Amino acid sequence: MRTVTATAAAVTAALATGVASVAAGRLASDAALKAPPGRPLPTEPRLTVHGTAAGQITLTRHLAALRPGRYGLAGDGSHAVLGPVLDTAEHGADTVVRRLERVTHGTLATGDRAWFTPNLYVGNPGTALDLEYADVEVPGELGPLPAWFLPGARPTWIVAVHGLAATREHALNLIAPLHRRNVPVLALAYRGDVGAPPSPDGLHHFGETEWRDVDAAVRYALDHGARQVVLLGWSTGATMALRTAALSGVRERIAGLVLDSPVLSWETTLRALAAARRTPGALLPLAVRAAQGRAGLHADRDTGTAGLHRPAVPTLIFHGPGDEVAPWRLSRRLADTHPRLVALHTVRDAPHGAMWNADPADYEETLRRFMTPLV
Repeated sequence: MRTVTATAAAVTAALATGVASVAAGRLASDAALKAPPGRPLPTEPRLTVHGTAAGQITLTRHLAALRPGRYGLAGDGSHAVLGPVLDTAEHGADTVVRRLERVTHGTLATGDRAWFTPNLYVGNPGTALDLEYADVEVPGELGPLPAWFLPGARPTWIVAVHGLAATREHALNLIAPLHRRNVPVLALAYRGDVGAPPSPDGLHHFGETEWRDVDAAVRYALDHGARQVVLLGWSTGATMALRTAALSGVRERIAGLVLDSPVLSWETTLRALAAARRTPGALLPLAVRAAQGRAGLHADRDTGTAGLHRPAVPTLIFHGPGDEVAPWRLSRRLADTHPRLVALHTVRDAPHGAMWNADPADYEETLRRFMTPLV
């Protein structure tokens, strides 16, 4: 009798452990499948504000606080724009002083917690950049998709697509330089974004379903005067751009791709985000399986998806080895495999989705050279 009882207890314990592991895997997969727009990814550290002065801000010393370039600094109810590290400013051993260019809204007080964001601008093209634009609606398969349209004289439009945990405000960094070159820009909000229809299951799909909204934006551009389009995407927005270029019924009108920090392996990205949430290594495979089951994602090695990362048009990739979310080595492999079509512009010391921030002038000049023959 004791043997039966012991066996039953062991089976019950094993089942409980299994259920707990499955639940933990499901929770870990939320880091990517339910990443809220406008909030930091788990790889982005919270920094403490230690003080502000005229044109200066002191932050916790961290590799993130030492990044070169210009960034937004976001807190709960606040946003500011930071310039480079001020090496000559006085600071303690555990702090860093950066240039404080402006406080967009809210306040930054000693003790506040904040995080770096690629967004230098918040709002819309009118309030943030003082540019004339139109709020338009792109007919999507789930309903109308809000978008900003900035007109230009060129016959080639840019369709800009933000990525994981971002909003279409991300495109504001590049709208002004593109506008100066008379390139029309359509900055899209897709399923799951504020103002757009929700995804039917409430989850992100790493572009596997969202690309259809990008396809709808391409068709909208062609229906409203574009001769051809160039797709500009960040993170999973770059994944959507690749899928659209491969699967769209009007892909012959897609003249080029600009991919910033592209997610070329959703499994690797999900593992990275789950690990950043301190998920034990043993549970990371469960997080991947949970994501596949919940969102219906295809494995990276599925033969049916293998051709989606083989660009058929000129492609420019901005990426660097500092990306902890989407491995740079995969972008390098893509460029090495397709050297005639794919150019990789390596950016050092920049986090995921923030290649422009590390050196805006260099980024914009590289983009200008790529776009010149296409527009």
